[in-house]
Amino acid sequence: MRRFSWFNATALTAGFAFLYIPMIILVIYSFNSSRLVTVWAGFSTHWYGELFRDQAFLDAAWVTLRVAFVSSSIATILGTMAAYVLVRGGKFMGRTLFSGMIYAPLVMPEVITGLSLLLLFISIGLDRGIVTIILAHTTFSMCYVSVVVSSRLVSFDRSVEEAALDLGCTPWDAFKSVTLPLIAPAVIAGWLLAFTLSLDDLVIASFTAGPSATTLPIKIFSSVRLGVSPEINALSTILILIVTIGVISASLVSKRRIVQQQRDEQMAEQAQQ
Repeated sequence: MRRFSWFNATALTAGFAFLYIPMIILVIYSFNSSRLVTVWAGFSTHWYGELFRDQAFLDAAWVTLRVAFVSSSIATILGTMAAYVLVRGGKFMGRTLFSGMIYAPLVMPEVITGLSLLLLFISIGLDRGIVTIILAHTTFSMCYVSVVVSSRLVSFDRSVEEAALDLGCTPWDAFKSVTLPLIAPAVIAGWLLAFTLSLDDLVIASFTAGPSATTLPIKIFSSVRLGVSPEINALSTILILIVTIGVISASLVSKRRIVQQQRDEQMAEQAQQ
């Protein structure tokens, strides 16, 4: 077993400091009473109130949440279907082309994806707005869902599904009652990944968004170009808090599930004895 050397500790500390010290400074200065983000003038929550009174930021946040929820839901459905076809479909004509088209957005630069979608929407006469952003986000996030679900389907024990078919279930009933519940964690993980990617996207949304639909990343980027305001610090702090709560909650749920599985295994062993 390798010892944890001073070099490893120093490198780890420097890495975490590089990542988290700027976030800590941002959180501290979000409570600064001064408009100057680099001059501390006392503790205040004034800018949080200003943020919640800024209708432009609220509208952008609402658009972002709607787009993320709808696009991730559609991407999860399509990505799960694509993963099922790739894993269970066997060899069929056009399989290589189909898989290549599914996984292409993983390696395609976002600028190219955004520009190609913009040209597509212009050529078909579709006005840019919430609908075009949803279509764009669904296009690039579907492949991530497909990868996550495919990895679960590859390791899936098909004997359980075959047993359901032997007991009289139709293929759809077997999928709905057996396969889908077993791969549900992967489907949920794919949805959360697509939702996060949609919330974070700036490049593709900037190509496909119109004047009537501005997402929160676009609004933040346009505001930062004119200078960092205390409202941006307050908004960033709220986002960091939401992410932190989500990560801690997921860790607690995962830990509780592991503990429950261990208890079930112990009870099963005791019952056998």
